[in-house]
Amino acid sequence: MALPHRTRRGLLAALVLLSAALLAGGFAHAELTNDQVTGDPSVEQAFRTGDRSPVVAPRPNGTVVATDSNAFVADENDAPRAQAELVAFAPDGRIDYYENEHTRYWDVDPVSGTDATVEFVYADHLDPAECGGDSVCTRNGVERVNLTTGERTDVFSRITPGKHSTRWHDVDRIDDERLLVADIDRDRAFVVNTTTGLTEWEWDAQSDFDVASGGPYPDDWTHLNDVEHVEIDGRDAAMVSLRNHDQVAFIDFERGLLDDWTLGADGEHDTLYEQHNPDYIPPERGGPAVLVADSENSRLVEYQRVDGSWERSWTWSDERMQWARDADRLPNGHTLVTDSNGDRVFEIDTDGEVVWSATVGFPYESERLGTGDESAGGESAASLDLPSRTPSASDGSLLDRVVAALPPKVVNGIAYLFPRWVGVIEGIAALVLVVTLPSWALVEWRRSPRTLELRWPLRIGRK
Repeated sequence: MALPHRTRRGLLAALVLLSAALLAGGFAHAELTNDQVTGDPSVEQAFRTGDRSPVVAPRPNGTVVATDSNAFVADENDAPRAQAELVAFAPDGRIDYYENEHTRYWDVDPVSGTDATVEFVYADHLDPAECGGDSVCTRNGVERVNLTTGERTDVFSRITPGKHSTRWHDVDRIDDERLLVADIDRDRAFVVNTTTGLTEWEWDAQSDFDVASGGPYPDDWTHLNDVEHVEIDGRDAAMVSLRNHDQVAFIDFERGLLDDWTLGADGEHDTLYEQHNPDYIPPERGGPAVLVADSENSRLVEYQRVDGSWERSWTWSDERMQWARDADRLPNGHTLVTDSNGDRVFEIDTDGEVVWSATVGFPYESERLGTGDESAGGESAASLDLPSRTPSASDGSLLDRVVAALPPKVVNGIAYLFPRWVGVIEGIAALVLVVTLPSWALVEWRRSPRTLELRWPLRIGRK
């Protein structure tokens, strides 16, 4: 039975008003709290003012965070620009170093043999004049900085056409001269000699994967977002994260893809779902094992290699986790986690409890100084007998249960694509408005006696 027109009009009006009110309320709250860039207000304020007072809880050694912020702030000319940051928290909780000179910050690694020097991957969107032509371009590079003195060194960079952040997300240092680079744009991993500028080794994903798999080819096919120089059976190899294939693959520098070592499969989302930053843990530290930020599943997972296959040995998540993009196993058995859409970097102990946390807007990767590069000093979950943890949706609020029922792609997509003040509720409200307003207009038009006249001999409408 069709509803009377007045009833349908009233329901549509109510939906529009409620959705508009939710969006207006979210925006007003962001304006009131100056929360356009999500994060702890005291931390964000210290970023802007250079305040040297402690803003996070103390923790042994410093913690360095690279952010991939999708928020925008006004520059000195009141023009919008992306707000991305590299920040180091001192052991006492104050901000020891801060910069926001680059468009995006991605991977950050401590430099071996130093106490306070890191190398990081960045992207800079350049104007046509800087690109030597009529079109914009992007500089993708690696830079080194001493967090104490601020001394900076350009390590390596390349310019690519277009204004994109999906070029290089990770670089792993092999030795004093060579870097292993994850090249998203060209779906490859390569080794470059920074002294000569020559490419000494390259693996192209097209040599081993069908272009019908993964993401859209060639626009964003593999999204190869991470590399790590590893040793497999005594031979040099690269571990690569093929995000859009839901796989972590191992490529021997001489023999090529090691098929039987591949973790995950395209579309097999129970294993991995568009992961980031896998870390390899070798046999001497309880492996072979791979610790992964299983991003779209909003969890951390670790897989142990047993009798030639991968078995899940650890899972961790909590009610707040949303699109984790990095996890490092520390020498003390703790795990340092970067939760991008959760706007936090935090540390969990061997009992699975959060023992330290810093709220930072949209972090991409973090490192604990003095503990080695990524999980270089940590042991496997199996050798540590770490307990798994999976939150129950019934333990949360009604909103938590609603969010848990939505597909991960929807929840994470809202958090990534919309301004930082738009949460799941505001995102749903925006979607309702997009659907409801045209529907209401269509209902009213169908009841209207008017006819739409176009300039050529075509008449559309209702009499």
